[in-house]
Amino acid sequence: MTNANTNAHNLHPIFHPAAHYDSPRSVLNDNELSTPEKRIILSSWASDMYAVESCPWLRKIPGMSHTVRLADILAALRKLDGDNDNDDPPRGGGVPMRLRRPWAAAERRAA
Repeated sequence: MTNANTNAHNLHPIFHPAAHYDSPRSVLNDNELSTPEKRIILSSWASDMYAVESCPWLRKIPGMSHTVRLADILAALRKLDGDNDNDDPPRGGGVPMRLRRPWAAAERRAA
């Protein structure tokens, strides 16, 4: 039986990213990875599959000695997209827009 961890450093980082990177920032800073490869690694880390039970804002990636905050992973993905992190969250509670019904005005005049 082979030990997957003994050969992990010999593989391309995309096949065993936790052996090569310890944070989303280190993935972003690797100039040898293409943008799609970085997105694959970060998206896999953001997956609910790695969510810590009772702490959905944390991810426990196999091969890493520490947990990673989901917010850090998502911020790294936004950087790949070119979005700045200064965007305000969407505001709720706006006034609903009513659709105009041209026939309704005609009905009111007829009544």
